[in-house]
Amino acid sequence: MAKRVCIIGAGPSGLVAAKTLLRNAPAGAFTVTIYDAQRRIGGLWPTRPADADGLVHPLMVANQSRHTVQFSDLAWQPEDPDLPRAWMIGRYLERYVDRYGLGADLKLGHRVVRTDLQGDGTWAVTVQPEGGGGGGGVEETSAFDYLLVASGFFGQPVVPSDVAFDTNGVVPVVHSSKYRDLTGLFPDGVRNGGGKILVVGGQMSGVEISGTIATQISAAVNAPGPSPLPNADRLTVEHLTQRPTWVFPLHTTPKPGSIAAPFLPLDFSSYNLNNRPQPLANSQGHITPEAAKLAHSIYATSLGQDQSAFSPSIAVTPDHYSEPAFLAVSDNYTEFVRAGLIAVSKGKLASVAGTTATIVNRHPSSSSPPPTIDNVAAVVLATGFDPSPCLSFLPPGVLDKLKHSPRHRDLPLALAFHGTHVKDIPSLGFVGFYRSPYWGVMEMQARLLAALWTPSSLAPRPPKISDALLDDASDWRTVSLRDDPRASQFPMGDYAYLMQEFSSALGLPISPPLEPPTPLLPHNNKPMDILTPARYLSPLVDEAARAEAAKSLQQTHATAIAGLTTSRFVPRAVFRGLLGTWKLERNLTSRLPSHPSGHFSGTAQFLLRDRTADGLKCASAPVAAADKPSDDDDDGGDGLATEYLYIEDGEFRADNGLVFRATRRYVWRYDGKKDVVSVWFAKTDDAKRADYLFHEIEFLPPPAEDQKPWQAKAGHLCIDDFYDVQYDFAFKAVNLQEWDIQYTVNGPKKDYTIHGVYRR
Repeated sequence: MAKRVCIIGAGPSGLVAAKTLLRNAPAGAFTVTIYDAQRRIGGLWPTRPADADGLVHPLMVANQSRHTVQFSDLAWQPEDPDLPRAWMIGRYLERYVDRYGLGADLKLGHRVVRTDLQGDGTWAVTVQPEGGGGGGGVEETSAFDYLLVASGFFGQPVVPSDVAFDTNGVVPVVHSSKYRDLTGLFPDGVRNGGGKILVVGGQMSGVEISGTIATQISAAVNAPGPSPLPNADRLTVEHLTQRPTWVFPLHTTPKPGSIAAPFLPLDFSSYNLNNRPQPLANSQGHITPEAAKLAHSIYATSLGQDQSAFSPSIAVTPDHYSEPAFLAVSDNYTEFVRAGLIAVSKGKLASVAGTTATIVNRHPSSSSPPPTIDNVAAVVLATGFDPSPCLSFLPPGVLDKLKHSPRHRDLPLALAFHGTHVKDIPSLGFVGFYRSPYWGVMEMQARLLAALWTPSSLAPRPPKISDALLDDASDWRTVSLRDDPRASQFPMGDYAYLMQEFSSALGLPISPPLEPPTPLLPHNNKPMDILTPARYLSPLVDEAARAEAAKSLQQTHATAIAGLTTSRFVPRAVFRGLLGTWKLERNLTSRLPSHPSGHFSGTAQFLLRDRTADGLKCASAPVAAADKPSDDDDDGGDGLATEYLYIEDGEFRADNGLVFRATRRYVWRYDGKKDVVSVWFAKTDDAKRADYLFHEIEFLPPPAEDQKPWQAKAGHLCIDDFYDVQYDFAFKAVNLQEWDIQYTVNGPKKDYTIHGVYRR
């Protein structure tokens, strides 16, 4: 008789658990019922661009690529971006359900209110269906052989209980998960004096939300026409953090020593198995000083600096190297710090009274008063989540056996074998119950539970699983890390190591990398060997699933080859790197006696904003509909922060002695779907709007030598004058260090060359 399994949660964890039990276990082994309080699948992940009521903004860009955010047997669509937005991940989950049908009894709008462990090890599960008008219906209780908790880790946003807030309604206080935009933060507008948006929290969400808010301020200030938020130019971001953090962009380079650095999504280098000795050791958990120094040195090499070039306030110097390394992901954070739109303070928030925040330093001096931050306009709390509400349905006796500790929010339960079960309650399992779970690990956790729960009459257990469980000390390790001051940022364990451990226990070996291998990397003289879930395919899958896995592997392999052998991802890296202010030196060499030569010296600003619809492809043709930001729900928010208003200002000294101030404006755009950067003339009568296309930048193949910059070209006929444009872009690891542009202009009345060099 099939075993009855209750799964709580219809997010990624619950869906992959149901699919694994019903599709990748022996036929007839299980029946599955899934309960979820929401009326849709997806859990945290919204499924539409307009679905903004959850804890994740639908337009948020994932900080891992689609090659990591996937299950083994469903490839992403070819047209999907390498770094999908949150709602696209929800759509992927809908495709997953459509593709496999699951075969589960999916009960959406049903909240589990309690579970009771029976004397025979079975479970009584009581749910309350959503009633009419949003009220609760009549409770229903059902019996199950197994209970699988897939309710997630983000139970309730944390508002620090030790911080006193007395703002009298003048200063809004919101959690970062509820923040959407500036108009939502300031529904009545920004007060005339503006002020500081205080972001509290120094880990990943603190950096990400600080970068997001700064981007939105920049977009509001530099938008054409009336500002969507008056007085936005009087806002800044004050980021309060307790430790220095390495900040990585969404694309990094596997060759940080190359001036013409190739780029790939950041997880390609992170999960390149050839970067680590085999078998893998767990790089997370308790971090020794030696391990900390190694991690810091790897991060410094990957980023090409200690971040002091942006500001001493975010520098990670050798003084910090003995402490565990922390990292975050943001494309714009560091440049906004350099520009001063984000200021970084060290310390812990003690209170907010009126518009003044009081800070407690980690090492306070008794002789001086605590520092304060004045003119606070709003507070955004990037203070994490309390996972305990996700467990509210478990009885106290069960929570005791799980060594539940609500105050240890990163490690609230002591679970066996990497977060899957508890030894004393064999009918209880967990999938995805840890902070920032990886999709491949969720799938492996589901496979382990399926192996443990499948009746021996239908299939024997994998031969190595008993020894793996016997040797496992995950529960003890969790308890030992709870108050460890040297615990890592993600104490559950690193992704590659966890995949290796599950692979060994399940007897599910990783598939070999595809041929031909990628080009060799200079630091180890080896090709890339990128870990993805599709390399661990269950043997109990159909041919269609095998085809999906093969497609996924080919997508990853093709992306790696393209990133290492062509200019793919370089336009995006260049566009990201332009943000901020540059020193500009330009020589004009005229070959006509009627036009003097000379030298320009000044600055060039690239001011980030959302994509606008202005501009003509040429003097008589409007921008094609495909090139305009779409109002369609499926545009994916691609127009967000993909445009710069370029302003240069300085002094021109002509060879004939004439000296005058010179300024000009352009609009620079990045088209993510085409991976193209374009430059547009600004209107003379409305200098924030694009007029017509100057040129699109065509990047050339990688140079033969690493110490030569990326080269690009463009051409443009402007009435009777032809502009031949040459670019050089030189990187230092992930950062655009210097670039130059040379125009050669020929026409009936023009014959000159302009050579400009941009440096930080």
